[in-house]
Amino acid sequence: MSELSDSKWKDTKISKLVSYPRLFPLWAAVFIDILGYYLIIPFLPSFIEIYNTTPWIIGIVIAINAVFTLFFAPLWGRLSDSLGRKPMLLISQFGTLSAFILLALSDSLFLIFLSRVIDGIFGGNFPIAKAIISDVVPPKDRGVQMANIGVAHVLSSLIGPGLGGILFSIGGIFLPGITASILSFSTIVLTIILLEESWPKSNREIRSKEEDKPISIFRDQNAVYLLILWGFHTISFTLLMANISLFLSSIIGLVAFEIGLILTVSGVFRAITRFAFFKPVLRLIGEKNMILLGLIVFVGMFSLIGLIENVILIMVILIFISFAASSVRGNLLSVISQSVSKKIQGRINSYTTSLDSVAQIIGPIIGGVIFDLSVRGLIHQSWWSVIMASIGAIALILFYKKYKINHKKE
Repeated sequence: MSELSDSKWKDTKISKLVSYPRLFPLWAAVFIDILGYYLIIPFLPSFIEIYNTTPWIIGIVIAINAVFTLFFAPLWGRLSDSLGRKPMLLISQFGTLSAFILLALSDSLFLIFLSRVIDGIFGGNFPIAKAIISDVVPPKDRGVQMANIGVAHVLSSLIGPGLGGILFSIGGIFLPGITASILSFSTIVLTIILLEESWPKSNREIRSKEEDKPISIFRDQNAVYLLILWGFHTISFTLLMANISLFLSSIIGLVAFEIGLILTVSGVFRAITRFAFFKPVLRLIGEKNMILLGLIVFVGMFSLIGLIENVILIMVILIFISFAASSVRGNLLSVISQSVSKKIQGRINSYTTSLDSVAQIIGPIIGGVIFDLSVRGLIHQSWWSVIMASIGAIALILFYKKYKINHKKE
């Protein structure tokens, strides 16, 4: 969009409510994409009984999506740098749609497994979405706008788990699968009609002329340090998110409908916490202090959740974790995006997505093994907390070390 067009947006009434109205279709698309995932979370543990399998195998089914996203996300990021964000986002969304359709029609664990593979291959939605934000939003506002991905997660968690549990209890895997397909199709329509290209051909041609040599992210020690930090953080976070359903099912003994209900109710309180406290605290203490605070809260809550079997207390912990996620994830992505040139935003954001994929491989497998052994009485489920808190503590230490260095420079 041109500067003149941007000025027109600023003159509209809606721009007084939201600073970047041109991102509306992107937020809608991200929200619906995440909602499709949350629809299937509550009934994944049910496959253990339906297909006579184990938590470890279900962990593999969850993780296989991330295995393929790990390898393909950087490709989507690089292609979006070269060919534009919108066409690559549309291709990715069509792949997600086909995966949800296959999921809806699945009558075996193999087809469910295959649907997760296809979804992973076309897993370019998030790196491209983050690249679009980096294209459109200046550094001073980028942390808040990146945090809107967290808002999409919160809002999706309000609707998805409860709806998925209800639909599965009524019509098995078909109803949540077809609902996710319809929602995914709607994201394609929104993208085609409303989303404007944020990295037009003129900008791409300028980049090509200016670059005599390829820009290597891995020669930038600051960017590499931040990516390592992100890796430890996102592994600890995913150990929680990928396994909370298994924990509620295997350890607490809840069924799909109850899991959906618990996650939805806790999601309501997480949303209240997110919208009531995030911006005031950010304005009060600043971006870096907020990241530090969030990482501290993460470690504390990770240390507790595996020791507790009271549903109410678990919901309270999830509220604190939601606040920590809002404090850390968007702000840290903002810091990472600012560590490299604007010309390779697709690439740097694809690396953070690849690290998310590594976490989504490790998290479900570790969780599946822990809860499988816990059910057999071989270990205590508290090992889940020990591992999460330990990895989260590494991220905290890395950030604190860097924060102290930067603070001294200031």
